[in-house]
Amino acid sequence: MRKLTAIFLIFALLSVGFSRYFIYAGFVINKNYIAASLCENRNKPQLHCKGNCFLMKKIKQAQQSEKSQAQQTKKNNLYEALIDAKIAVTAPLVKNIKRVFNNPTFIYPKKSNSVFEPPQA
Repeated sequence: MRKLTAIFLIFALLSVGFSRYFIYAGFVINKNYIAASLCENRNKPQLHCKGNCFLMKKIKQAQQSEKSQAQQTKKNNLYEALIDAKIAVTAPLVKNIKRVFNNPTFIYPKKSNSVFEPPQA
């Protein structure tokens, strides 16, 4: 089961990078069918298109989807960079600071050894 999953994931990763080649291979395999039924110029034999218009349309669609995925990846990376960026705020140095609180008025409470117990209901 693990081997099958690994092969599937490898194939999925490779299919993204080689999508144009898969489109072209599918075109070569189904060239007669595409030329006969899917070609926009099938009624104009003088153009000698033979399904190339369909191939170019599919390649353009693949390029546009790759561009949109790349833009989305850039956006995600930018958001991650903005979220993960640490902003350093520095205060200007003040050389002559007078100690105002020589005698602090706040007194910390004495440490208690008892354990807090909530009231019984």
